Amino acid sequence: MPDVRLASPQGRWILFTTVLGSGMALLDSTVVNVALPRIGEDLDADLAALQWTVNAYLVTLAGLILLGGALGDRFGRRRVFVVGVLWFAAASLLCGIAPNEGVLIAARALQGAGGALLTPGSLALIQASFHPDDRGRAVGLWSGFGGIGAAVGPFLGGWLVDGPGWRWVFLINVPLAVLCAPVAVRHVPESSGGEAKGRFDVLGAALGAVALALVTYALIGAGDGSPLVVVSAVAGLAAAVGFVLVEKRRPGPMMPLEIFASRQFSAVNGVTLCVYAAFGGFFFLAALQLQVVVGWSALAAGTALLPTTALMLLLSARSGELADRIGPRLPLTVGPLLCAAGVLMTLRVGPGASYAVDVLPALLVLGLGMVALVAPLTASV
Repeated sequence: MPDVRLASPQGRWILFTTVLGSGMALLDSTVVNVALPRIGEDLDADLAALQWTVNAYLVTLAGLILLGGALGDRFGRRRVFVVGVLWFAAASLLCGIAPNEGVLIAARALQGAGGALLTPGSLALIQASFHPDDRGRAVGLWSGFGGIGAAVGPFLGGWLVDGPGWRWVFLINVPLAVLCAPVAVRHVPESSGGEAKGRFDVLGAALGAVALALVTYALIGAGDGSPLVVVSAVAGLAAAVGFVLVEKRRPGPMMPLEIFASRQFSAVNGVTLCVYAAFGGFFFLAALQLQVVVGWSALAAGTALLPTTALMLLLSARSGELADRIGPRLPLTVGPLLCAAGVLMTLRVGPGASYAVDVLPALLVLGLGMVALVAPLTASV
């Protein structure tokens, strides 16, 4: 049984390492948004290329994340986590020195592959390392600090874009990885999935990656209505059906389907899908809206979004403790409703918008919803 206590030095190092590693991937998913207008100007890239600067990362991350978790179970979670951190750093370096939009998009796809290796491993390491009595609080802290990493992205991106330049949005990951990898090797115990035996589920891994990647691609391009999008959607759904059939028949499947027999597990995963889709869309569009429509600088746009970060920093731990006492149902009901109200309030943000009247109230409501939601959601899963 895992026996590391959260209050011990090793427990704090494990939490620090896993938050730093997964935080890189979450931070990168939002920090880039603020830099998009400047990237377009510098590389002479059109809107479609800028969209794929974001989407290339999401396609490979979504397509390979199941495989990343399965590799950790098979070959060691710490080992795969460290490989993912170093891979992510190398791809970030390539993004930072990209001479044109094509290289940047390819490097972003490589970044997503690295994120697929490190993201599932970070949470699995917490699950495998901490004593059961401390596991819920550790997961809550991990999710809270991870949410802060995502929310602070627009501010950090704005500061970097208006300061040393947009390339540092990517290059900043290199020193973070140099710090994270040796700490993981020194302080995080190795673990693996005891059920991962026999031959590796290559067919399941391939079908899962293809299904997720093609469906993600089809969703991204759904507005175009092109034949390629339709073919991708059909092929992705066919691969998903094949994945389910293969996993049902394999003696050692990559993803045991019986876990979805738990109504609570399935429901909370559905909530996770919906709210994080909303968060991703909101922070992407908000950063562009404040710069392109309202006319603020990148730093001003990023700074404007800081209230959500402040609320997460101040209240996430208390939210996790409250959910432990009263259960997750009420926070997981109230939190999304508050987030939805905050997003609706941003409809007032247009040309000449006032920060105090139009922007700040919406962000405070959204931030309170995120506080109520994020830590209990991850702990429940």
